Amino acid sequence: MATVPLVLCLLSYFFSPSFAAVIVQTNKNLFENIEPTPDAQLLKEDQSFWYGVAGDYLEEMIKLDQQPKKHVAKNVVIMIGDGMGIPTVTATRIYKGQRNYGKSGEDHKLVYENFPSVALVKTYNVDMQVPDSAGTATALFSGVKTRYEAVGVDVQAHKEVPDSEIFEKSKIEGIMTWAQNANKDTGIITTTRITHATPASTYAHCHHRDWECDSEVPQNFKPFVKDIARQLVEDAPGKNFKVILGGGYQQLGYITQDLSDGECVRTDGLNLTESWIAKHENLSAAFVSNNEQLANIGDVDYLLGLFYHDHVPYDLFRDEGPKGTPSLTEMTLKGLNILKKNPNGFVLMIEGGRIDHAHHDNYARLALAESAEFEKTISLVVEETDSDTLIIVTADHSHSMTINGYGQRGNDILGYGLETEDDKPALTLSYANGPGFAYHYSPNVSSILGPWIDVRTDDINRLNNPEYQHLATFEVDDETHGGEDVGIFATGPSSHLIRGVMEQNYVAHLISYAACIGPRATANPYCDNFKSSAANYSSFCSLGIILLILVIVSH
Repeated sequence: MATVPLVLCLLSYFFSPSFAAVIVQTNKNLFENIEPTPDAQLLKEDQSFWYGVAGDYLEEMIKLDQQPKKHVAKNVVIMIGDGMGIPTVTATRIYKGQRNYGKSGEDHKLVYENFPSVALVKTYNVDMQVPDSAGTATALFSGVKTRYEAVGVDVQAHKEVPDSEIFEKSKIEGIMTWAQNANKDTGIITTTRITHATPASTYAHCHHRDWECDSEVPQNFKPFVKDIARQLVEDAPGKNFKVILGGGYQQLGYITQDLSDGECVRTDGLNLTESWIAKHENLSAAFVSNNEQLANIGDVDYLLGLFYHDHVPYDLFRDEGPKGTPSLTEMTLKGLNILKKNPNGFVLMIEGGRIDHAHHDNYARLALAESAEFEKTISLVVEETDSDTLIIVTADHSHSMTINGYGQRGNDILGYGLETEDDKPALTLSYANGPGFAYHYSPNVSSILGPWIDVRTDDINRLNNPEYQHLATFEVDDETHGGEDVGIFATGPSSHLIRGVMEQNYVAHLISYAACIGPRATANPYCDNFKSSAANYSSFCSLGIILLILVIVSH
């Protein structure tokens, strides 16, 4: 009976999964206008059809309700769709259903919409009604709500108060520290700069999210606050991460020239990529900066991958060649292959960060394309992990995008809606504010639309420009976040504790409870049994490896 687990132990020790290139899905119809669903198709959806749809779903829910619940998670993957509010989830569902599956779109389901536990999350910061990503990420990863723009500190820390004593008291430990203290491996993967607000909140402590490199830290804070990039490389928990994949090598001093229009250039002469390499000199480690290097590194235990000077390019724009940048899905596959080697498990944060950036520019198509790639990554995580993994998918905040009426069923989600031929055409997706105002506003044009571009005839960019800006009704340079609740979707051990309308900081406490790490581990009565089983398994593997080595030596 012991043969099978012994073989598995030995295989996991001597062999690790090699990098397998993920085929990037291409869509020839990406910029094609989607026509509404024809009446002949709609007529098939009669009374018996909808009774069948409801009956099938009810049967699924009954079966799910009868399944035994698992309470302890060996692994945790928390996935943040930055800015992926409920309107973005709905629009992505339609976008992907229409363009990838030839459906009308509304009836499609994203992979995480099949997760058994779904709830709503309140996203406000301690001091702001509509939040930013630093305060929300700190709540998600540390279990404590904090100020707008603050990273890894509680409300005591203030960006205008340079007090070292208050700063030390305000520092908060989070899920990565808890996991490392429990001998689990940890990692972060993002399409943003690795020092950006969301990933920074997994490891850093500072008063303001913009302090990504030394030149951004105010002089009166420098004596006691390191920049975010230094904290990643020099301090726990960041220095202990097994996987760090994303953009932003300018912030780490890998280059000295400014390629990001003043976006944080190091002035202290440090090249923190070299520092990271030196700290891992006697370990199985690699630093990579393009697709070719990522594909060819083989088996390592520590991986730092920085693929762009700034944020990783949008998925529709990135160079897929050897010297180009990997997709979020490709980075995630490599990261999982490294982290899954630890018999004690792992905690991994994955961020689809550029959904947010596209929304800020009113680039609805790019936002949906990024959200679609994020969903593809979620699908990979589901396939690559097993039932002892808690997977949580949520957003840090929403955006001001809305879905307008009245488009017909199956109407292009990136198109315009007309209930009757006499209606004025309005884009289905528009924003409450942003730079799209200026694009669509033409005060010298006289038409039935008043001073607005007619998206039917005067707008040649809508179907061929991925950076097409959707209408915003109030002009600001950078579209704002939205303040409504966001969705949270979960599957795996203790996911049944995701329900109702919750404060955002609850998520970290749930992870603590489910994974038997951190402050809530003692509240989970199943943790002791899990730790005993893990210890026995680890001892069994070690004994098997020793016996095999002795056999090899004796021959």
